[in-house]
Amino acid sequence: MDWRTIIPVEEHSAVFVDGAYEFSNFERKKTALLNPSTGTLTCIMPIGNAADIEHAVSAADRAFHEGTWAKASRFERINALMKFARLIREDKELLGTLEALQTGKLLSECVGHDADRAAANIESVAKSVGGGNPHKDVFDLETSFLDRKGSAVSTVYHAPVGVVGIIIPWNSPLMLASWHIAPALAVGNTVVLKPPVWAPLSVLRLGELANKAGIPPGVLNIVVGDKEAGEALVADPRVKRVSFTGSVAVGKAINIANAKVRLAPPMLELGGKAANIVFSDASLDAVKGVARSIWRSQGQSCVAGSRLLLQGGIYKDFMQRLLAYTVSLRIGNHMEDRIDVGPLITRAHRDRVMGFIERAKNEGARTSWGGAVYEENGCGKGNFVIPTIFEGVTPEMEIFREEVFGPVLAVTPFEDAEEAISLANATTYGLSTNVWSGDTTFACDVSQRVNAGMVWVNSHFVRDLRAPFGGMKDSGTGRAGGRWSLEYFTEPKMVCEFTPK
Repeated sequence: MDWRTIIPVEEHSAVFVDGAYEFSNFERKKTALLNPSTGTLTCIMPIGNAADIEHAVSAADRAFHEGTWAKASRFERINALMKFARLIREDKELLGTLEALQTGKLLSECVGHDADRAAANIESVAKSVGGGNPHKDVFDLETSFLDRKGSAVSTVYHAPVGVVGIIIPWNSPLMLASWHIAPALAVGNTVVLKPPVWAPLSVLRLGELANKAGIPPGVLNIVVGDKEAGEALVADPRVKRVSFTGSVAVGKAINIANAKVRLAPPMLELGGKAANIVFSDASLDAVKGVARSIWRSQGQSCVAGSRLLLQGGIYKDFMQRLLAYTVSLRIGNHMEDRIDVGPLITRAHRDRVMGFIERAKNEGARTSWGGAVYEENGCGKGNFVIPTIFEGVTPEMEIFREEVFGPVLAVTPFEDAEEAISLANATTYGLSTNVWSGDTTFACDVSQRVNAGMVWVNSHFVRDLRAPFGGMKDSGTGRAGGRWSLEYFTEPKMVCEFTPK
């Protein structure tokens, strides 16, 4: 697909409310979306504001209380969601192209994985809801009341909470939007979704597809907005649940603001500083596994394996292989074929990553590869950073502790499992960890002692969508996925019926 023909350069809509895209009901701030590889203009994007959020929440609140979605049977909602997923898959070339064009992720990855994953997220939730009865649990107890023996049947209903506010980041907006809106919609809620200003195009397309799938107007509303819009969404008391994916600083601010409005805590999926713990008996597949965990998406992922903890016995051989693999990666325009590493999303983010790199050098980290912007082969106007490997990294260094969100790998040697676990836990984050060892029993034992919400053994980011996703410490609160999401977006109500014998 020729991306040059799929969206106009002139102003795009920033709002999808009550089943329609809106362009000019009042003046909005605007920003220019630029191609991350070339710096050329993609389109002009208006920025939604507090008034847009009020409009969207009103539509969602009206759709919940007066519409048919919350009252529909679960089978009706399942059918609509399955059709929604099918439409996403049929539209994956366009959706993936939009996703790549705005984020800088490889076109092949966005079309070949991210769009399909968005559909799979929705299908997984629909099947989960359809496979049992998430709306009702029944407990039967033989007991007595007023001296009469009988049966007390407690039925627990799981009711939708109402309007749900969902705020997603710019790195994988299509996957993350589907991941959170699917469970919220499946149980009968209505949604106001706020995608980021820098990457809204693929998510905005979901509004039209939802309509085609039979999801009624007002059930899914989308407002592209910045801080003002996000604050307005959290502050609106008609919003009963808030789900946020993004930075620790913003997550903490949302946690405080949320507590002023509602007792239900927000679901927060925040940053990460994942370690690849590689033991001396690990398979050589670990080299490519480690590389994939950090270089994919140019390291712009909360689960990026940005720290390599490497056992001393294999240090030299492993690093030689890792360096050889990294040097072979092809850097270039992410919209073209046969490219391994694309640009970062914006020039400002590229400069932020380069700031981490320069400070790491000043702190004494040794640059084994990269450490500079990439301007060759026509890439001078893009936001490219050469995949960077630092050795000699100690726990005191910023590059060891803080999330860079870019193609930067910090390497630290260790001698034994105790030291590896101590190093892995020496950060305020606790989202994910990867453990590589030929002894899977040993690796699973190590995983139990690592402070992370998710641990992959001899793999990276391979997971069943029914399993929980989330972290501990500064990486967030709550879990998304499977029954954990369904529970968050519902309110249990117990009705007990006593029948005397």
